[in-house]
Amino acid sequence: MTPETVVMKFGGTSVADAERLKRAAARIVHQREAGRRVVAVLSARGHTTDELIAMAEEVSPHPDPREMDMLLSTGERQSCALCAMAINDLGHRAISLTGSQAGIVTDTSHTKARIIDVRADRIRDALNDDLIVLVAGFQGVSTSRDVTTLGRGGSDTTAVAVAAAIGAAVCEIYTDVAGVFTADPRVVPTARKLPMVSFEEMLEMAASGAKVLQLRSVEYARTHGVKIHCRSSFDESPGTFVIGEDETMEHPLITAVTHSTDEARITLTGVPDRPGVAAAIFRALADANCNVDTIIQNEPREEGRDAEVSFTIASEDLRAAERALDPIMSELGIAEIDTDREIGKVSIIGAGMRSHPGVAAQVFETLADREINIEMISTSPIKISCVIRSEAVPQAVQALHEAFQLSLAEVHEERPIGQEAR
Repeated sequence: MTPETVVMKFGGTSVADAERLKRAAARIVHQREAGRRVVAVLSARGHTTDELIAMAEEVSPHPDPREMDMLLSTGERQSCALCAMAINDLGHRAISLTGSQAGIVTDTSHTKARIIDVRADRIRDALNDDLIVLVAGFQGVSTSRDVTTLGRGGSDTTAVAVAAAIGAAVCEIYTDVAGVFTADPRVVPTARKLPMVSFEEMLEMAASGAKVLQLRSVEYARTHGVKIHCRSSFDESPGTFVIGEDETMEHPLITAVTHSTDEARITLTGVPDRPGVAAAIFRALADANCNVDTIIQNEPREEGRDAEVSFTIASEDLRAAERALDPIMSELGIAEIDTDREIGKVSIIGAGMRSHPGVAAQVFETLADREINIEMISTSPIKISCVIRSEAVPQAVQALHEAFQLSLAEVHEERPIGQEAR
């Protein structure tokens, strides 16, 4: 009988220095000595990626995306090679693989590539040879045979994709936090750790600012049925399981409050009110690989007058968005583009919202009581997001967390059906 396989992913803070890297190696060896086959996916150490980006900006104001991928992919390779050395010193055999060697195949979009296939034959062969396999996260090789990277947090997606390809029992994501909380504990010290969340809720949380898991990793896990266990690198306590809807019991009304201050707003004024203009605007942004979130279009009150379009994007995409829109401004007859970096977003997420009226009213009343002005609103069946001034975000998170009583110790902690605490 083939032993159970587990994928373990360690973030940058978990391998930031020699002591932490050795601790990660020890945890990997512990799983192997428990009889499991182990694949570990590692991120770059500490601030290595930021340091590499700074190096690039020292020599070029607009670094070439292909060469950026070549540069940035080196951080994870360092982590894997060093961890393999530490594992070998603990009496086990380990092999480190780049994303390309591990069979991670991506599209050709540099710096934000998407995984399209995992050809895991080399990983399987190494496991069959009783090796511990270390895979460099955040990277792959494109269909045109170039090195690519997967964007911030991309090692999460690498880990989930590898887990799906080799049929791992679980994908364990080790971070500097103990799991998924009802809010960011740095903003709300009384936030509770959630024993489990559904894929649907975790998708909304990741999209709304929760940085515990990368959005695409959760999408991939849901599509391929990979169970995720998000837990701390620094203690043995269980974390948060991210599982399918059919494995959960009835959901609480609100699961979590999330926030983001890494967003910017673009407002286009004098937009001609005719068919095809909005399509051209957002096609240009899509071609520039800019992901748009909340969109509001104000229709003109009088026929023939111009409209106004506002939308939010990630702050890191603002420069690319402005470059993409610049050539079509005069072509479409748009009068002006205005940008605002001082916005933030606060969201409430909960699958129980579907069957409980009055949630939106309570959100708006809570913010109004704190004199926090809402500038934009977006919703889904299990999420309400409000765009507000960035300086008001901490107060808004704390107020909503309190209003929906997410700190209460007596809140019932659900577990996956048939899943005991581990």
